[in-house]
Amino acid sequence: MKKEIVIVGMSGGVDSSVAACLLKEEGYQVIGATMKLLEDEKTKDAIEDAKKICTILNIPHYIFDLTKEFKNLVIENFITSYKKGLTPNPCIVCNKYFKFGLFFKKAQELGATYIATGHYAKVQNNRLIMSNAKEKDQSYFLCQIDKTILPNVIFPLNKFHSKEEIRTLAKKYNLPVSEKKDSQEICFIPNDDYKSFLEKNNMTNKSGNIILKDGTILGKHNGLYKYTIGQRKGLNIAYKEPLYVLELDTENNNVIVGTNNDLLKKELVATNTNYLIDKDEFFKTKLYAKIRSRGALEEIDSCQLDNEKNLIITFVKEQRAITPGQYIVFYNDRNECLGSGCIEK
Repeated sequence: MKKEIVIVGMSGGVDSSVAACLLKEEGYQVIGATMKLLEDEKTKDAIEDAKKICTILNIPHYIFDLTKEFKNLVIENFITSYKKGLTPNPCIVCNKYFKFGLFFKKAQELGATYIATGHYAKVQNNRLIMSNAKEKDQSYFLCQIDKTILPNVIFPLNKFHSKEEIRTLAKKYNLPVSEKKDSQEICFIPNDDYKSFLEKNNMTNKSGNIILKDGTILGKHNGLYKYTIGQRKGLNIAYKEPLYVLELDTENNNVIVGTNNDLLKKELVATNTNYLIDKDEFFKTKLYAKIRSRGALEEIDSCQLDNEKNLIITFVKEQRAITPGQYIVFYNDRNECLGSGCIEK
């Protein structure tokens, strides 16, 4: 029996359940813990499912009630971002502050050496690396975690290449979650209807103009939060060629539209930077990046800091629909995740 204690973030799903099984097989002293982030039935069900798995595995189970912190750090940030005309990524914020922030602190209080989750990613030599299961890789969503905790993080699913392998293992271990569906939506937004969620949280339908870059008014909108960069459907305007959302002008309450070519840019500015390797090494490395989680790795021509320590990024090729509020995540040619920044413009 290994002496190290590892606390597994148990969501009640198949990935974290199999992760706990694998760690127990390897001889770790495994403890299960579930973060209570919301006061809803779905959360209650998830906690009960996690408890059942821990009972089957004969390991302790803890519940960390972080509902207040989650509301302040994730939900309020989500709402505020939309009010600023941004398109936020709450999963990245959650991973930073909760799954690899407060969860780690709670684990330390319980005497754990490691924390583990069912994320599809790898940690090797204290470096964050893409998962072998490329289609499931979640390194993008881990881009803002503190690099100092990487030596204390285990991703037990790192050696597998597909979700099917994980489900097969769940059946082998006789886990009652082997056929449980993956969660695809933002956990705090019912039915993935973010517009209704925002409206219930005091987002007003303030009408304004839909305009071309030259100021020509083409129509009306009834709330900037209903639009995102690159959007074509739902504009309800007639024009000689297809138009797309280029910018959300919060100062003048305008939706600025243009052609698909207008969406193509080579440069962006990123703030809130986080480095997962030594900063000097980062700037000496040939960089590649994603500007959305399912996007391709794109080659970067230059990466520099401005006077305010923001990153000025220039790509080799033009990128479509660079979206403020989303994250640019950096990699090298060995699929190591090197850091990230929040896209400002």
